[in-house]
Amino acid sequence: MTDLRGALERGALKAPARAGHRPRPAARPSQGVHGTYHARTARRFAVLGMAFAALLAAVTGDILVGPAFLAVGDVLGALFRPALADPTVTAIVQVIRLPMTAMAVVVGASLGLAGTHMQTILGNPLASPYTLGFSAAAGFGAAAAILTGVSLPFWPGLTVPLAAFVMAALAAALVYGFSRLRAMSAEVMVLAGIATLFLFQSLQSMVQYLASPEVLQQIVFWLFGSLLKANWTTVAIAGALLGLGILALLPDLWRLTALRLGDDRAAALGVRVQSLRIRVFVVVALLTAGAVSFVGTIGFVGLVAPHIARMLVGEDQRILLPMAATVGAFIMVSASIVSKLISPGTVVPIGIVTAVIGVPFLFYLIINKKRRLW
Repeated sequence: MTDLRGALERGALKAPARAGHRPRPAARPSQGVHGTYHARTARRFAVLGMAFAALLAAVTGDILVGPAFLAVGDVLGALFRPALADPTVTAIVQVIRLPMTAMAVVVGASLGLAGTHMQTILGNPLASPYTLGFSAAAGFGAAAAILTGVSLPFWPGLTVPLAAFVMAALAAALVYGFSRLRAMSAEVMVLAGIATLFLFQSLQSMVQYLASPEVLQQIVFWLFGSLLKANWTTVAIAGALLGLGILALLPDLWRLTALRLGDDRAAALGVRVQSLRIRVFVVVALLTAGAVSFVGTIGFVGLVAPHIARMLVGEDQRILLPMAATVGAFIMVSASIVSKLISPGTVVPIGIVTAVIGVPFLFYLIINKKRRLW
């Protein structure tokens, strides 16, 4: 009896076919499920490839556009044949435009990743480095450094970025400290982040009130967010922080995907939710501090990019991580292009442009019935 049951389960014995009928092949439902899964995954990777191609097109456009009104042929010559190009054109392209574009890519990717994983660990669709106070803390640090006029003796140009980085890290430590008192629950982290946001916004206002008109102008310009001070040194530092953040997130991609099912289900699958939340929170703080320290306050990229990425590829972190970075970079580079085209001959602060782009899209997410916000 046991042998017969085993033979039937293996499909070795089949009912005899009736006359005029061909026997049906044994059903293999697993192949259908696997085939659907692989087809869906292939489509998502195709979407990722198209998003990356769009990013490359935007990067090319950003390099070609600028207040200097250079001809396309001159820009391409400065890029690919600098020895034969006009030295002035080469300097504009390689010293000014290329670092600005590279910084836009790095900052956008960092904020896209930070926003995505902050929303994941907190389970909140409105969580982002901006809404939880990290950007406000960086702004306060930069404003305080500008107001006091302190300068690093060994590298004066890094004084303001370093002050912004330290205050963003302090804000992260503040949120972490309060959350640790209540077992790192998502609700407490959100409330602590909102309190931190209001705290550092108030401190920003106090610094602006105490500043002279000349210093106030510098502070406000930094708070608007700008790529004009980007150089290859700052790009390398921000890029290194981005690389470290990506390497730190890679081992936890499966756990982060499981966390989207909820804390209880993730714990049932063997995920240590609290330790995972702590690790990812530290990485998010590092990415945010590295991004905003060099370019100023950038809003809505860390909030909008994760939603666009999820709409395109879903929740699988293996695809969501590169998609969030690509979408964030695309938004920043596109905002950089718009900032150069709004007023010919000048560059509008990019933080203003990202807010103008982000607010309508956020309203679209809220009112569109065909797409869920979360």
